[in-house]
This record gives sequence, structure tokens and C-alpha cells, in this order.
Amino acid sequence: MQLKRPNYRRVLISSLIFTIVYGGLLTLLLWVEEDRAGSKINTTQDAMWYLVETLTTVGYGDALPVTYWGRMIGFVFLLSSLGVYGFIIGQIANFMSTLKEEKALGLNGTNFKHHVVIIGWNDFGQSVIGHLVGAGRQVAVITKDRTHIDMIREYYTPEKVFTLYSDYNNFEQLEKANIRHATIVFVNLNDDTEKLVYIINIKKHFQNLNYVVTLDNGNLKSTFEHAGVTYTISKNEISSKLLASYIYEPDVAYFSEELMAYAHQEDEYDMKQFLVKPENAFANTPYDKAFFELKKDYNVVLLGLVKTTNGQRKLLKNPEGSIRIEAGDYLLLMMDGKGRNRLAHLFKLEEGI
Repeated sequence: MQLKRPNYRRVLISSLIFTIVYGGLLTLLLWVEEDRAGSKINTTQDAMWYLVETLTTVGYGDALPVTYWGRMIGFVFLLSSLGVYGFIIGQIANFMSTLKEEKALGLNGTNFKHHVVIIGWNDFGQSVIGHLVGAGRQVAVITKDRTHIDMIREYYTPEKVFTLYSDYNNFEQLEKANIRHATIVFVNLNDDTEKLVYIINIKKHFQNLNYVVTLDNGNLKSTFEHAGVTYTISKNEISSKLLASYIYEPDVAYFSEELMAYAHQEDEYDMKQFLVKPENAFANTPYDKAFFELKKDYNVVLLGLVKTTNGQRKLLKNPEGSIRIEAGDYLLLMMDGKGRNRLAHLFKLEEGI
């Protein structure tokens, strides 16, 4: 999994040999040319200047050897200039290619914050990332398959999706995805056993992050929760519920499926979750009052709110009584695309936690 890098040792050895050989030839050139009749190479500076003129093929003609052996050394300088140029150009090209490759593979890191990190790439991950990007979230994808990098780049720009080529267990390398500043980490590996082992290992390095997994076996839900997973989702459970709903209440099922996804069109509906900031107009407002005002002024339906007490989140679904909305609460709202645009000015932040 190591990226091929320039062979700096070979470059150093080649440079050392170059210095020794040309140093010896310069000394020999100065010895055969110094104090000869008509010679213009009488000092070390003259010899160095002649070497530079020859290797760069400038050839000013102000410093020329006049002896037979001096001219033979000049031939060596002239012919070897092709090899020197080839070596230098090759090393520069290799270095630039390495920089470009490192950037493409994400080895320079990202400055994404409050983003989603997806560990592992497959068709299901591609479906998830489509909804996240559609909702305006930045995503960092970590994959150990080089071909996945090019596939992801075809669909998403680097400003929206950062890709990192890395072994999943190279936890130091995961720092390049700015994982410590991620909102949540989606562990998208192949099977439930692999996911559980990985969750146990990654939490040793990144304890305070939120993790989400999808399970093939819904019976393992409590096991993953005890391992420290924040959200566990059973694919089969969701599919079976949606299928049953389509059978006996298809219109409800169709609407539910639409609500679970990001609304791309203005006439499509979506459920969103917004944080109530202290300056929000609905802070310290009774729930029922906010319900009617949101519907009347924004055509948005308030479905519930989430309160956090001692670090524990509690979802109140359409609560009754004298519940007040407070700063720090989250409002669960159902709206179409137009309602989303109307609320953008009111909440002054993106939806989501």
C-alpha cells in the first residue's frame, strides 16, 4: 500500500558521483591548460565557468581549451551534457508526478470539518454519498482500492468529496481525512463481523466520534451498540417495513420513501432537522405556537423536537402540553423545496446535527 516515491538514495549517490567525476576532470583541465600560451583557463573560476558554458550548451566562447588533452576533456563535458540534462529532467518529472499522485490519492490531507467520513466503498456507499452531497454535506471517502479513486472523481468534485487511498487499519493515515473533526463516521465494510472488529479497533484511536453502521443481521444491533456504535441500521428491517407498507398502504410507503431522501426538486418533500440557535425567532416559544406559525408563514410542518439532557438526546414526537422550544433543541420539520429556501434565512445554518 506504499506509494512509489523517488529513489532519493539513488539521486544522492548519482549526485555524489557527478561531483567527484567532474571535480576530477576540472582539476585535470586546469592542470593541462594553466599557463599555456593563449589559454583562457588559468584559474579554478575559469574552469568552472567553462564547465557551466559547456553543460548548458551556451558556448560564449570566452573560455576555450587550447591543448589537445584540454579539448578531449571539453568533448567529455559536451557529450555528457545530454546525460546530465536527461537525468535532471527525469528527476524533476518523477518528483512532479509523485506530487500529483499524492494529491490525487489524498495523501496531502483535507481541511474538511463537520463532514461525513465513509470507510469503505461499494455500490451502497455510492448511493449514500449521492444523498449526502445532494444535501450539501462534504464527505471524505477512505478506500484501499486504487481504482475506486478514479471512479469517485468522475462523479464528484474535490470540493465536495475528498478521497483517501489508505489501509483501513493505518489509523495514523486516517488523520489525513481530518477524521477527528468529522460529524459522523460510517463504517461501510463487507460483513457484520468485519465491521464489529473494526469498530472495536478504531475506537481505541478515535473514542469521541459518532459511528454508524448498516447490519445484514439485525440481531446484532445490541452487540454493536455495546461496542460503542452511535447508530445501527438493519438493511433487512428497513426493506421489510417498506415492502410491507407498499403492500397494504402504498401511498404512505411512497411518501415515506420520499421523506427519507433528499428533495432535489421544489415539489418534492423532505424531512429535515435544524438546530435552534439563541437568536432564532422560535427560541423560548411554545411548541404549539411554533407549529401554527411555521405552517402559516413557511408552509412547513413541525413534527417534533429533540432535547439534549446530560449528553442524552430525547426525541419528542408531536409533543402535547406546554412544551417550549429552547436554544440548543433540534426541530424536526417536513417541507418541500420552497419551504427549505424560506427557512434558510430563518435558521441561518445548514440542516443536520
